[in-house]
Amino acid sequence: QVHLVESGGGLVQAGGSLRLSCAASRSAVSINAMGWYRQAPGKQRELVAVITNVGSTNYADSVKGRFTISRDNAKNTVYLEMNSLKPEDTAVYYCNAQTAWGGTLWGQGTQVAVSS
Repeated sequence: QVHLVESGGGLVQAGGSLRLSCAASRSAVSINAMGWYRQAPGKQRELVAVITNVGSTNYADSVKGRFTISRDNAKNTVYLEMNSLKPEDTAVYYCNAQTAWGGTLWGQGTQVAVSS
């Protein structure tokens, strides 16, 4: 069974930066798109950014120009570089992966808190 393991969350002041990482527990598994979602208290989970296995990316309007998603296909690892963080970026961030056989994987979530 494949799991996604996230790291890199924490508390940061507004304007600061954080880098999230997410790795599949088995590097040999075939994964198509990988991405990051977030869920703030009382709100629905929303897409933050996604990257395909050929490097195409898509971002939520609210993070364009501030967040950068990247991946290492050989390691089945995806990263989210978050700059110019705002208090409204505070949420639990979840890693997501779409496997080649049509499955969906979710990480356990990592908390990002941005203080004003």
